[in-house]
Amino acid sequence: MDFSLTTLFVVPVGNALPSSGSTQDLVAGKFGFFKPDYTAATAATIDDAGIKYFYAAQGRTNTYLLGSKRSDKIAGAIQNGGTNISNIIEAYKVVGCPTAVNQITDVTNFNVKCGDVVTMTLRAHSSYLDTLYFNGFTRSVTVQAPCCDCGADPCDTTDVPALIDALITKLNQAAAGTNSDNISLSQFYQFQRLGTGDTSYLRITGKALTAYGQPCDVAAFPHEYDRMWFNTFVYSGPATTADFIVTDNCNLVAEEFVRQRASYATGTCKEIAQLEKNYYSYQAGYLKSLYRMGGYNENCESWVTDGTTYDTFYIKFNNLDKGAYNWGDYIKEDSTVIIACPQALTSDIEAILEAAIGSIADNNTCITTTSSTTTQFASTTTTTTLIP
Repeated sequence: MDFSLTTLFVVPVGNALPSSGSTQDLVAGKFGFFKPDYTAATAATIDDAGIKYFYAAQGRTNTYLLGSKRSDKIAGAIQNGGTNISNIIEAYKVVGCPTAVNQITDVTNFNVKCGDVVTMTLRAHSSYLDTLYFNGFTRSVTVQAPCCDCGADPCDTTDVPALIDALITKLNQAAAGTNSDNISLSQFYQFQRLGTGDTSYLRITGKALTAYGQPCDVAAFPHEYDRMWFNTFVYSGPATTADFIVTDNCNLVAEEFVRQRASYATGTCKEIAQLEKNYYSYQAGYLKSLYRMGGYNENCESWVTDGTTYDTFYIKFNNLDKGAYNWGDYIKEDSTVIIACPQALTSDIEAILEAAIGSIADNNTCITTTSSTTTQFASTTTTTTLIP
């Protein structure tokens, strides 16, 4: 079983880490780090001689029957002159990347003869698409390759730009009828022809997912990690009902090259607000239940600011009291501290943590959208024809 007692701290915008005072002096929302005697710790003092562990703490609005919100004891190996025995299992940082990038796939190296029947099938996946459609949202379009204008050899390769334009026209066609299941491919994709002549290729770009509204109900439409990704198949002949996991590769007439994979947005204000709800009961002394209507949750506090991007620090550690690990017919539980801080405050918090526990590695890298200019082919070009 992988289960940690988790304490989430959301650092308010503009928070200044305390350099004096105690946890009892924390006003509502104020976040800081503290020594074993509950006095404030700074990057310069958190590893002083005799400091064997530290706390993260935050002031509460409602202090009835509750003191400040405080983590368990975290011991860094480099504290107390490097003589500490650390109780940390892992520590890392997740950099906030509020803008998710969409998948970009290039369909290249068309090998089609004049007059051939060509089918393109797209299969898209996301949380909602996989709920609506078994094995993804799958649609196919079929076109006939343009006939050769001259020459008697029927094996001549076709006009690649004309073939791609024919595919794009079909891909952008509106769905027939009013049935809600008749969804146009253009709702989820953008199609472009890039390059010139026989080196032309089709670029398929996934569109951003639809953002759904949040009603006045904490249980409805919770934040979820989601992205849209898709597979592309181009083959000769009419559309097939066979699953592409067993498709005959000899029938493929173009190559699929995923130039950019879709990513997940991280560190958004909505994500952090959802974490506040998920971990609310872990530090609530009473009124632990999170009821569906906001007015009932008197102790639930939110320090998230709309429009703010947060970096998150994760520290997973064992109980410092070894006596808690005496033999018993139970599963040992560790603890996790999550510190979500506005990116403007990341450096101050990271400085203290690294002074206590050492270097904290980034667990992710923000992805940026790639350029449409490509050197994949013999000649580089920025010529772009967008249809429509």
